[in-house]
Amino acid sequence: IGASNSDVQLMLSGYALAFGLVLVGAGRAGDVLGRSSVFLAGVALFTLASLVCATISEPQWMNAMRIVQGVGAGLATPQVNGMIVQYFHGQRRAWAFSLFGLVVSVSVAIAPLLTGLLINSLGPNIGWRASFLWNVPIGLLTIVLGARWLPFGPERRRRLAKRRGEFVPTRLDLDPLGMLLLSLIVLAVMLPFMLHSSSGFLLLLAVPLLSWAWIRWERSYATAGHDPMVNLKLFEIRSFTHSTIISGVQFLGATSIFVVIALHLQDGLGAAALAAGIVGLPNAVASAISSLWSGRHVITSGRTIVIWGFVCSIIGLVAAVAMSWLMDGDTPVLHYMWLSMPLILCGIGIGAINTCNQALSQEDIPANIGGTAGAVKQVAERIGTAVGNAMITAVLFSVLPISWTAGFTAAFGVIIVLQVVGLVLAIVDKRMLGDGRSLQKLS
Repeated sequence: IGASNSDVQLMLSGYALAFGLVLVGAGRAGDVLGRSSVFLAGVALFTLASLVCATISEPQWMNAMRIVQGVGAGLATPQVNGMIVQYFHGQRRAWAFSLFGLVVSVSVAIAPLLTGLLINSLGPNIGWRASFLWNVPIGLLTIVLGARWLPFGPERRRRLAKRRGEFVPTRLDLDPLGMLLLSLIVLAVMLPFMLHSSSGFLLLLAVPLLSWAWIRWERSYATAGHDPMVNLKLFEIRSFTHSTIISGVQFLGATSIFVVIALHLQDGLGAAALAAGIVGLPNAVASAISSLWSGRHVITSGRTIVIWGFVCSIIGLVAAVAMSWLMDGDTPVLHYMWLSMPLILCGIGIGAINTCNQALSQEDIPANIGGTAGAVKQVAERIGTAVGNAMITAVLFSVLPISWTAGFTAAFGVIIVLQVVGLVLAIVDKRMLGDGRSLQKLS
């Protein structure tokens, strides 16, 4: 479609930015309006945007539709967390989160391979359109099954109350100013790292002032008898706060692993785009299996599993760096496909960390704010992803003049350091809270 490099950058960053901006507001809307309805609205919007993306011929329209896709995904995602917290408890909740992790891992494994196959078989002009188009039947199926199976509890209660002639508030307390202030904070943090512009980093100067204004507003809003978008007492629940911080640090590094690998394989070693998907497939499978196993043991040993997950991930990353030097030069000792072996260790670790952190962060969260709590955690992860990708790719390209292997080593070195920081935080978390369920509750 004649997209420039800046257009391509906006297609990627626009989606991520829109996704991050609407998360907490969407979580709050689901908690108030009903999670089933908001989930289906998000899926419908994402599906429609995917259909339009597949037919577009102008980069400006593609940029706009990618933003719409991000809004749709941001509306739907927090509702999953909220429904799991609302309808599952104890070990069943941990198992539900592990199944959620399994679905994510399988999607991560299938999507790059399918996209690569579509582009290879249909050609670059049609293949990328097909990669958007295949979201449409999946989205339609999700809407049909969701309409049939999702509970729609609050929605049905409101309709029943109207039939009985009971008072039903027509003005919903969604705290719009709180939503706006938090959205501006997320925008000011994420946008500079996505634009890669030195002037954009001036936005970071506004973050302390915006944060102060948001906290003051949320407190005054609650004091006035309203229900704030984010109950600030949420951050007093240590199981939630600790797990959110650990997840943010982990996403700061781990989400860049396959960005660096794809660049190294394709631009450094001249491999086909499909190769990166194949190299990452064992990692995704290992992550899926690890997610299921961790879900069975998170209640009794969750924080210990997180610690060993970081250890496993660090060992895999160090082994990948060592192996990259054996793939270097005109006569490499190893083929690049061997890189999938240490990445299995990373997959085991990441699957364990993500599943346990997700379950531990929600173990003491009341059901009525499950969507908001999950969205706050996801915002931390999205910020970690944006900052980490910008920082780690900058390190890669700054060392690249030496060699691709040196750049790969430097980038993975930063990721390893971040994983070590996550390991230290996980050890501190276990020493403070132990492995059993905490008894803290939000009051």
